[in-house]
Amino acid sequence: MASTSNTLSLPVVLTTKTPYPLPSQKFMIPATWRRYQLSQLVNKALSLSKPIPFDFLVRGEILRTTLGEWCTENGVGEEETLEIEYIESVLPPEKVSDFPHEDWVSSASCKVPGQFFTASYDGSIRSFDYSKNATSSTLAHSAPISSICVVSSSDDTHIIASASHDLTAQINKITLATPGSSTSSKSTPLATLHLHTAPLSSIVSNTAGTHLLTASWDGLIGFWDTTVPVKDEVPEEEVGGRGGRQKRRRVEEGPRPPRKAPIEVLKSHVGRVSGVVFAPGLEEKAYSCGFDSTVRVWDMESGVSVHTVVSSHFSCIHIESVG
Repeated sequence: MASTSNTLSLPVVLTTKTPYPLPSQKFMIPATWRRYQLSQLVNKALSLSKPIPFDFLVRGEILRTTLGEWCTENGVGEEETLEIEYIESVLPPEKVSDFPHEDWVSSASCKVPGQFFTASYDGSIRSFDYSKNATSSTLAHSAPISSICVVSSSDDTHIIASASHDLTAQINKITLATPGSSTSSKSTPLATLHLHTAPLSSIVSNTAGTHLLTASWDGLIGFWDTTVPVKDEVPEEEVGGRGGRQKRRRVEEGPRPPRKAPIEVLKSHVGRVSGVVFAPGLEEKAYSCGFDSTVRVWDMESGVSVHTVVSSHFSCIHIESVG
């Protein structure tokens, strides 16, 4: 077929689920045609006043070559009728603006209307409004922040949880300044979360903002409530090690927040845990993934892994709640 593809025509039926259907008929399409020529054909046949770009699915795959090349690669004979579905093309995203940071941006949250929060490897949590104005900056950790989440929001006050390579997570209260006022934004660390012995990879809140989950490279998952303890639940350790003395002092200027302990530790992964989420609409269940090539389902009431999905070839590096 490849040697005759310059002159060959292929029988094609074009279908669609868009509002732009063609009458049911068979077309003889040159094997040299690509997406662009097919899109022109559909537009001309529909007599559209404004051209609409279309993409084309052949057996579930987007056509990226000529029809002849696709048939050759997939062993389709020249007499076989191809059913091709056309869909509206999605234009590639356009860069509108950027928000420079001093180091890598590791996490972002857009759950607060009119604002979005970012976390950076410089240990800071920042917020911006939709006009690109920086509205707050908080040095929260002495090492890179790997993940943040919005726990709760009320007017201009937001509770933000962060997870870091400094082996801790932190609950922060960030109060944004009212636009036009002379006051500035204020950040207060409410509690530091202590469990993990390796960098944290993820932190998430449930919908109600009453509980958190942390995931870490130490293979553990921490389950926490978001109440602020009146005193330390975990003894203070000697300052030093990861992050160093000087930088740790800079982060901990002012009163130190209480050290919080988890209410449950979930153990089942045999490698780094890379992500964790609450089940959407069913928060007594959670999901986690890890470098041990598994996704695990957890019963939060018992703290037990009740189901495991194994991928024998790939590490699982991210899991997302879409509910």
